[in-house]
Amino acid sequence: MTIGGMLLQAYAVSMQIFALTLLGAVPLGVVVALGRLSRSRVLSGIVGLYISIMRGTPLMLQMFAVFFIPYYVFGIQTGPSYMFVAVMIAFVINYTAYFAEIYRSGIQSMPQGQYEAAEVLGYTSGQTFFRIILPQVVKKILPAMGNEVITLVKDTSLAFSIGIAEMFTVSKALVAGQRTMVPFAIAALIYWVTCLVIEFALRRVEKKLDYYHD
Repeated sequence: MTIGGMLLQAYAVSMQIFALTLLGAVPLGVVVALGRLSRSRVLSGIVGLYISIMRGTPLMLQMFAVFFIPYYVFGIQTGPSYMFVAVMIAFVINYTAYFAEIYRSGIQSMPQGQYEAAEVLGYTSGQTFFRIILPQVVKKILPAMGNEVITLVKDTSLAFSIGIAEMFTVSKALVAGQRTMVPFAIAALIYWVTCLVIEFALRRVEKKLDYYHD
């Protein structure tokens, strides 16, 4: 197999980590943000502690924790297949915390008058949030979310730390084996193009959501 073919095969693994992380963290971020905004001090405090730990410790350390805790704390033997599971758990819980803070800031930026107007119109709390507040919050937080999504593309390279052969790992092995920097150059180009595509898609979404003006 050619260098390009091997890197594209590994790129598919990187994109699998990327897609599954978004699939889990984007909706969970909403739930965690609502927990952080809860009137219950206990719930808000617990969620705040979780967010603080996730944002205050390295993602790589979190992956090691998820990977080794089952054995060293609970004595559970894990096979090679658990490596990918551990990566996904760590990525999802880490990015959920970041997305939750972005959601929280967006929700708190909404004028109180919008809630009062919805109440006058007979909307329930759930209807107010999902039909009125959330669409406007999405528009406000899209730039910040976009930055995190692009960071996620590059963070997939951290999966090598517990043995997942994503694109960075394969390119590093090819450089060491073939003594050429070409694999690194190709990998860098693929990462860059992926980020450009995401930026383009996000700009299109922003334009579609431009119906709302501050």
